[in-house]
Amino acid sequence: MALAITDATFDEVVLKSDKPVMVDFWAAWCGPCRMVGPVIDELATEYDGKAVIGKVDVDANQEFASKYGVRNIPTVLVFHKGEVVGRQVGVAPKQTYADSLNALL
Repeated sequence: MALAITDATFDEVVLKSDKPVMVDFWAAWCGPCRMVGPVIDELATEYDGKAVIGKVDVDANQEFASKYGVRNIPTVLVFHKGEVVGRQVGVAPKQTYADSLNALL
């Protein structure tokens, strides 16, 4: 299961991580987000110990969504050493997300 990330925990969990981090920016009312959510949860299980995979509810946590220019959801960002190294807007196949992590491992 993906980690719930908030504005309060984003810096510690994402920006200071020594592992690659994938963050799904989503909202409960968003249909495409409900399609991506289970894929992100599967990846969280598959990459446990190798990467950090989490979700940010943009309705409750707008600071970092705004900072990283998230205008459409779902948007999945990949961070490495505190920098954005990948961005996927909209629904994509699971392999697309996996490839972006594999490139960093």
